Amino acid sequence: TPNGMTFFGSLGTSAMALWLWPQGEYFWGTMGVIAFIFSDLLDGTMARISKKSSQWGAFFDSTIDRVVDVALIGALLLSLLKTDDRLALVAFVALIGGFLVSYVKARAQALSLECDGGFAERAERVIILLTAVGFAGIGVPYILAVGIWILAVSSLRLMQPCCWQRWALTSSRSRSCLVAMIPVVIVSLVCVVSPPLTW
Repeated sequence: TPNGMTFFGSLGTSAMALWLWPQGEYFWGTMGVIAFIFSDLLDGTMARISKKSSQWGAFFDSTIDRVVDVALIGALLLSLLKTDDRLALVAFVALIGGFLVSYVKARAQALSLECDGGFAERAERVIILLTAVGFAGIGVPYILAVGIWILAVSSLRLMQPCCWQRWALTSSRSRSCLVAMIPVVIVSLVCVVSPPLTW
């Protein structure tokens, strides 16, 4: 079933990352993640072909996607913490940024507001992460730092179009937009104050 495919693919993806990345096996861990993540990508197609699309399936898929996001970034974060790598701070910002992007978009949709634009949707963030970790596993210098910095900045940068659209479409200046913009300011200051972090 589509939901079974979602669960199987997500479980395998999370397991590969959490098992191999904290051990420093970046390349083989990434290969394992890629092998399972295709199953997670096929669930929507399967649901449409089998005509089993449902609101529950969409909710389940969206929820599981958040779990996988946490597993991937969390696995990398564990690996960086084990080696006392200062890049762990940037990975943590990327993790929080991913959560905030999902929250801001869901909140905007609940209020019947559009929230489009920006760079690095979930698919792009996953591709950036897997590319950086995979190439780091074969010894490409600086690729992991570059990838995680892109993830952190772009995830938070993605909230700006959403907040701007919400600001323009509502008569009252919602405080939640201001709250959502705080991490953008913080990560920008971090980038300016300590750009050579882990380089």
